[in-house]
Amino acid sequence: MKIGVLALQGAFAEHQQILEKIGVDVVQVRLPQQLEEIQALIIPGGESTTIGKVAVTYGLLDALKAFGKNKPIWGTCAGAIFLAKNIGHDQPLLGLMDITVERNAFGRQVDSFEMDLTIPCLGSYNGNSGGFHAIFIRAPLITAVGEGVEILSRLPDERIVAVRQGHLLATSFHPELTGDSRFHRYFMELIP
Repeated sequence: MKIGVLALQGAFAEHQQILEKIGVDVVQVRLPQQLEEIQALIIPGGESTTIGKVAVTYGLLDALKAFGKNKPIWGTCAGAIFLAKNIGHDQPLLGLMDITVERNAFGRQVDSFEMDLTIPCLGSYNGNSGGFHAIFIRAPLITAVGEGVEILSRLPDERIVAVRQGHLLATSFHPELTGDSRFHRYFMELIP
């Protein structure tokens, strides 16, 4: 199994480290032809506008859209923004997930925070209860979901921070910064 990590900008090295730690071959994806080598792709946190502009520059936008129609993609933080159909802002997006996302919903860098979340889909790993320590850095918020989008986790005030739509996954937070590989293992289960 080979999983790609979009390596245009952002926390791609941290995703790669967790994947390699659990025995996955990783490809840093920067060019369209590299998508042919992988079965799934992670789009890391970073700066969504920059990721979109660089994807356009390298001719990746259409290739990523085509890839995501049939193969699993997981977007974390900025990656979740990049996957969304609607963000209320004009920038290059993949538009693959029927979600509306608000960028920087919690404020600036100084407003970043950590919190333990209940994520039932992670409960099957090592008999864990599904609790997950989430790190939010200039995080987006999923403000609306369309038909067929499953909500995986909410904040205590009911705001949505993790969703799945078939083979597509989006999280507002950064599982790659925790050292906890359960979300990566969950993503691997989406690979046919």
